[in-house]
Amino acid sequence: MIVYPDKIAMVYGDRGVSYREMADHATRLAQALRASGIVAGDRVAYLCPNVPEMLIGHFAVPLIEAVLVAINTRLSPHEIHQILDHSGAKILIGDTALLAGLAPVVAGFLSVQEIVAIDETGTDVSYDTTTYDEFMSRGTNDPLPWTVDNEERTISINYTSGTTGRPKGVMYTHRGAYLNALAEIIHSNHSPESVYLWTLPMFHCNGWCTTWGVTAIGGTHICLREVDPARIWSLIDSEGVTHLNAAPTVLIGLANAPEARRFSRPVTITTAGAPPSPTIIEAMEGLGARIVHVYGLTETYGPHTVCELQPGVADLDVAERAKFLARQGVSLITADPTRVVDDDMNDVARDAAAFGEVVMVGNNVMKGYFDDPEATEEAFRGGVFHSGDVAVWHPDNYIDLRDRSKDIVISGGENISTIEVESVIASHPAVLECAVVAVPHEKWGERPKGFVVLKDGHEASGQEIIDHVRERLAHFKAPDTVDIVPELPKTSTGKIQKYVLRDQEWVGHERRIH
Repeated sequence: MIVYPDKIAMVYGDRGVSYREMADHATRLAQALRASGIVAGDRVAYLCPNVPEMLIGHFAVPLIEAVLVAINTRLSPHEIHQILDHSGAKILIGDTALLAGLAPVVAGFLSVQEIVAIDETGTDVSYDTTTYDEFMSRGTNDPLPWTVDNEERTISINYTSGTTGRPKGVMYTHRGAYLNALAEIIHSNHSPESVYLWTLPMFHCNGWCTTWGVTAIGGTHICLREVDPARIWSLIDSEGVTHLNAAPTVLIGLANAPEARRFSRPVTITTAGAPPSPTIIEAMEGLGARIVHVYGLTETYGPHTVCELQPGVADLDVAERAKFLARQGVSLITADPTRVVDDDMNDVARDAAAFGEVVMVGNNVMKGYFDDPEATEEAFRGGVFHSGDVAVWHPDNYIDLRDRSKDIVISGGENISTIEVESVIASHPAVLECAVVAVPHEKWGERPKGFVVLKDGHEASGQEIIDHVRERLAHFKAPDTVDIVPELPKTSTGKIQKYVLRDQEWVGHERRIH
């Protein structure tokens, strides 16, 4: 049943699509997939930016009980080849601008039987493809049941970034996706009046399940082919955007764009992907944004916790409120309690000081890794999912990340949180972005080193940054060196790739992984 058949469901450029048209498109696509031999359990891969066809795929593929594999658009051809072969995807639907790059590897695809090309850029693809319109012509509008016979059925497989070895395929269930979509609606305050701008890639945890959530509540999706701060600011005004999701690095770009100005209407910004510094939270709130800070992993359908405001926090000044909002918080309303545990799986003291690992259980945790029982068993050792993230637990039950376990700097036996140091560096008025990693040290084993990108028109030396940190933290936590760099390596979702920086510093040295 369509509740808002004539309401605009999607906007892309000057193209508007109603909910009735969206449902018809999804049905015809599902029937085309079925006519092409796709049956329940088969995998259908997408390699697309945030265009309407990508959004519709999130409904058409599961409509015939198939499994969606949305692929990171910034991976190399070799990595995409690995994912297609590992998932066993039978059909690949992609944007020609992205498909063209697969020419060197396409002959080696093991399972892909057909490649369907969406061409909106006029890019030539040098191998045989089926046009999207040709593929759609196989379908009909014969109705399909919009029901789920088994909530534990796999709805999608999302591949991890693969920063350490081969990417793993994270299996989502219909039930888990439904619950996380519902949580997005609740915690980000979505309503039928929501106008959601797609700054977060739909391939990333299926857009944190917002692909399904905004549709479920009857909001409007504003599709965006690529993240560009100037374009985002323009759309916020022209489309009346009320919500967007983004990593902290995207927010940094928005806050420092020449077009930056106070929002003309309330905009809720849900952020995750890396702990946001109080500085960027303060900057965005200063522009009138309502910040919702969530935390999670691909293995938890995206967001799993949220930093809900406590009574009185809203009345604090922006700087103090930003410090509170930098916490990762408590479990979403649809999730089981999140814990912080020691090596013996005992809860750490809730004193905001004792370090432990964040672990999760429940429907909002993945079904497992596709075709990888060993990795699944390791991830769920002790009956809980191990995040690999180090945190402290506050007396009010809010968790507060200190690092990934491999990112903690252990210097002379002292644990140094790179997140804590980065937050202080980010407070320097000349700093646009920064990262801190462990580097080898002859005496202390390892020490923190900073990498800093400066704002346009600002100057600062590495020593000035070090002094800034020493004035605000214990001296042993301050980096010994800070390199001023033009940019930092990032994933497609804007997360800084610390391992790239760390690995280059450890060439010729052996580091114990903590």
